[in-house]
Amino acid sequence: MRDVLATYKAAIERLDMRGTERLFTPDSRIFESGGDEGSYTHYLEHHLGPEFAEFKTFRFNDYKIEVRFEGPVAITIETYGYRIVPKAGAPADRIGVQTSVLRQTEAGWKVINMHSSSRKPPK
Repeated sequence: MRDVLATYKAAIERLDMRGTERLFTPDSRIFESGGDEGSYTHYLEHHLGPEFAEFKTFRFNDYKIEVRFEGPVAITIETYGYRIVPKAGAPADRIGVQTSVLRQTEAGWKVINMHSSSRKPPK
């Protein structure tokens, strides 16, 4: 189960999300910083793809994960810092938190719900 989130995190750092659709169920829901982004496919096409086209690099730091199992469901809490270096403009440092719900399927663990938010780190 942790490998699903590690694969997703690595794809973000590569700025290459090809193949990540297999990590999510078709009926997945993504929420980011107060917004309902819809299914992962929609989020990828309308949010991540266009956003990543503007980035030079994206790097996580101080990553931690907690996992709780509830039968065939896993609930995760990830905390981290990250730095985005855009192709134009100043780098952005943020701290973030993400909760995910994953379900065990015949094809392995899949994300059914993901919610993330971030803010500027304290000075």
